[in-house]
This record gives sequence, structure tokens and C-alpha cells, in this order.
Amino acid sequence: MSLLEPRCRDGGCEFADRALLAEVSAQLFGSLQRGGQRRKAERYVRGLLSSTGRKTLRNIAAHFEGGAAQQSVHHFISESPWEWMPVRHALARYAHRRLDPEAWVVRPTVIPKVGAHSIGVDAHYLPHLGQSVNGQQAVGAWMASRHHAVPVDWRLRLSGRWLSGPLRERAGIPEHIGGGTLEEVLCSGVSTMVAAAGELRRPVVVDAESVDAVALAGHLARAGLPYVVRVGPQQQLRLDRGELPRYGAGERTAGELVASLTRLRRRTHTAGGPATVVAIPVVTPHAAPHPRAMTLIGQWPHRAPERQRLWLTGSGTLSLSCALRLARLSDVVARDFAAVSDDVGVRDFTGRSFPGWHRHTTLASVAHLVATLVPHARRTAAETFCPA
Repeated sequence: MSLLEPRCRDGGCEFADRALLAEVSAQLFGSLQRGGQRRKAERYVRGLLSSTGRKTLRNIAAHFEGGAAQQSVHHFISESPWEWMPVRHALARYAHRRLDPEAWVVRPTVIPKVGAHSIGVDAHYLPHLGQSVNGQQAVGAWMASRHHAVPVDWRLRLSGRWLSGPLRERAGIPEHIGGGTLEEVLCSGVSTMVAAAGELRRPVVVDAESVDAVALAGHLARAGLPYVVRVGPQQQLRLDRGELPRYGAGERTAGELVASLTRLRRRTHTAGGPATVVAIPVVTPHAAPHPRAMTLIGQWPHRAPERQRLWLTGSGTLSLSCALRLARLSDVVARDFAAVSDDVGVRDFTGRSFPGWHRHTTLASVAHLVATLVPHARRTAAETFCPA
């Protein structure tokens, strides 16, 4: 069921809350230099909110005027030289004021695509499926509370084939944009987020099980941010013998540590029912350049131990209850991505233009915010920020 509930008359639909959309547009599109650009941005968001089905340029163009509306929309998204980052920064500030988020949540996603022509499309292996999927791999940075999550920045991972020769030129990929591993894309996104955040600093939750969690944790620790980072069961760690002197100092996997230290387990209650939790003091592996104390956290429902999830957090920076609450924000992101972002078309851009992809995802993120703020979809209660 859509959160948007457009009003439909005579076969056409129109987003109901014009005043809210006008307010958000006035706050977020001030960096666009020309009035025509600001009007087009607002109409594009209205089209994302009101169109049914996939948010194609044709569907969105129905909310523009003139016989060449579709060409105008294409030019505005793919070729018009407006910068998307100032809009994203304004989006983050506005979302912070209106939603009082507890944390930033950074989470990769694969967007399946048919064919190989959409920007960034490649084969991406998904560990949880055990197979490769043809599509784009994007990293989203979200501002999240236990009630809402809103995307405020996006990164697109690009392989070598997109970064060389005529394909790069046709896609409009700037010279300073490079490829890299998923870890590098995540770190780049976190760095940009931290630089832009200023007074919006919050703990960071990274949910990307297949990456080097120790490296990501170190990146966040050096930035001075409390963090909760998803860790895979094969990640090598060492017990902190200063905290657990009776145990050996050799390296073991995170999965082995959680399975073996049964005396550290405790029972807790979550929104999904009774669960088991374990918190284990660990340090970085021998090969890590800078030894660092951390806490390995495992959590799984009593009736579904196969749904175990493992996390790393800085030693002494967050209480266990706070770290667990922050980790659950990733579920809020997953829920709102499916329930809101998909509804406003964040995955629907099929063009080859790199700037076009970023402008579309930026305006889809604005549409996500507006949908979240629609009075009937918005809760008034808010969880307080979890102190270090």
C-alpha cells in the first residue's frame, strides 16, 4: 500500500499536499541558480510522488507543461548543469530538523537491471543469495530513527569498463571519479558524509556484511565517531586479554568467538521477541596497522538462531543496549527503502548518464522525505539520541 495516497480525478493523479511540497522545495532547491530549474525540480518531485508504476521520464513528464515536456525532463536530469551535492546537504539539514535522527546508516544495495546499458551496470555477487545479479551497486547514506529513515546521499560503484574509453565519455563520468572496492566506496561515502555533517554528527551504522569490517571501524574511529559496523562470521579477530586474561591471544573468526564464549551470553527482549546477546571484548588482528580495542556483539532470536547478526563497536564508546538499538536502525532503512524509496522510483533511472543517475536519486530522496512527512504517514513520537 502506498504512503502517498494521491488524489485521482478523470484518470489523472495529483499529489495532495501541495503546501508541504512547496515548503520542502523552497528549503532544498535554493542552490539551483535559475527559477526555471527550481520549478522543474519541484515538478519532478511531484511526478515521482504522483505517478503510478515505474517512474519513467514519460510518466514524470506528464506533470510538466508544453509539447516537448519529455525532452525538457530529459535535459533537466541528464544534461542541465546543476549540482546535486548542495541539494543533498540541504536535504540532510532539513531531515535532521524535522525527524531528529539517531544515527547515520550506510548500507549498500544492488539494483537489478535488464541489459548492460544503464549507468554502472555489471554482475555483482550477492553472498546471501549465493549468486551474481546483473545490476547497479549503490551505497546509500541515510538519516534514521526508530520510526523513519530518509536517504540523503548516494554513491555508485563503477567498474573498469565504465571508467575507460568512449563509454566513460558518453556516460559523462567526471575525471575525478574512480572505481574501487565496495570498502573504498563505503569509506568515500562516509568521508563525504562526515565532512558535510557539521553539527549533524551522529553515530554511524554500517550494514555491509561482506566487506572488511575492521578497516571500516578504523576509518570511523579515526573520524572520532561512535560506530556500529556489521561484521561477517569469517572476520579474523583476537580476544582482548586485558579484559579476558584466561583466554588465548590467537586469532579466531568472529563466528567462532560468538559460538564458543557461551558464558558471556545473556537473554534480552526485542521488538521481535526474546533474543540471545553476547558482547565480547576483542582487538584488531595482528596484521592491522594500529591495534584497537573493540566489542564484538552477536544477537539472534531464540527461535531462529540461523538469523544471527554480528557487529563491531568501539570499546567503551556505546553501551550494549545503545549499540543494539542503533544496529536495529538498519532494519528501519530496509523497511523504508522497500516501502517508500521504491514507491517514489529511486531505482527506476535507466539512462546511461552518470550525472543523470545522481540527479534522479537526489530528487527521489527528496520525494522520499516528502512522503515521510505526509501527515497521515508521520508519527509524532521520537526516540531520543543515544549518548556515548
